[in-house]
Amino acid sequence: MSRSMFYITCDSMEEAEKLAKQLVEERLVACINVVPKIKSFFYWEGKAQSEEELLLLGKTRTDVVDQLVERVKYLHSYDVPCVVSWEITEGNEEFLHWIDSEVK
Repeated sequence: MSRSMFYITCDSMEEAEKLAKQLVEERLVACINVVPKIKSFFYWEGKAQSEEELLLLGKTRTDVVDQLVERVKYLHSYDVPCVVSWEITEGNEEFLHWIDSEVK
């Protein structure tokens, strides 16, 4: 079984908590950590911009990443939400098995 880490950015604690709770309750993720303050620099609509955001860092099974991305796109307030993932190649085996058991 393959597992992945992912991150999502949000513009408010309210949205971060709502999104994290929804994804956990729907069993698309095993766990999400909310990092309360990051500074993002990016181009949007042809202009360099910067914003304070929150970071959601989570764990899931790789086979549900596509579902996770689609669900976040539906729930998120951003037109183009940041949802990226990468595969976990090593770690505490008991924890990795826990991810497997918690994701539907």
